Amino acid sequence: MTRTVAVLVRERMARSAPPGVDPARWLEAIAEDTYEMVAGLELVTPVLATSVPGLDDLVWPGTEILEIGEDDPVKDVLQLLKGDQAAIVAADAPDLPPLLIGKLFRELGRALITVSPADGGGAVALACHLPPPAWADPDLDDPDPVAALRAQAPGRRMVAATPGWHRLRAPGDAERLDPGLEGWESTRALLTAR
Repeated sequence: MTRTVAVLVRERMARSAPPGVDPARWLEAIAEDTYEMVAGLELVTPVLATSVPGLDDLVWPGTEILEIGEDDPVKDVLQLLKGDQAAIVAADAPDLPPLLIGKLFRELGRALITVSPADGGGAVALACHLPPPAWADPDLDDPDPVAALRAQAPGRRMVAATPGWHRLRAPGDAERLDPGLEGWESTRALLTAR
């Protein structure tokens, strides 16, 4: 079983920079932290899928970087991924616990697509078998991605939900980061320097 995990970086994620933090540096920090979490997972191949040029320095040598359009749908990004199963993780979740990615893959034993919902709507991550189901048009920014996918699916049990997490989508969301959690070093350093 081969698994790929893509960190999805979109330019609009820079808009969540807290006051006093350069948006470009913020985007690089959250993307780097999310990528480092994914790259540290065992038995997965990390990939960076980004609409932002110049992020090559954030990834380990040999990591595939997929250049995508800012508004390319998630289903198109999934088509670019290799392996038996794949997950897409939003880059604006720098403190996402790695365990949640494992839960996404575990739930693929009973569903074709699994979703980790985001607090306040949307999804932090999702996973599916490859090739992705033709009926699925997932959107990490849909207010209720689980309900939307279940409405698209030919059967309700084809979509599973796992525990959720938060994303940093507005300048005040940085307050949600827990200093007690490990990881998110680049984001932490940027906020401390502020």
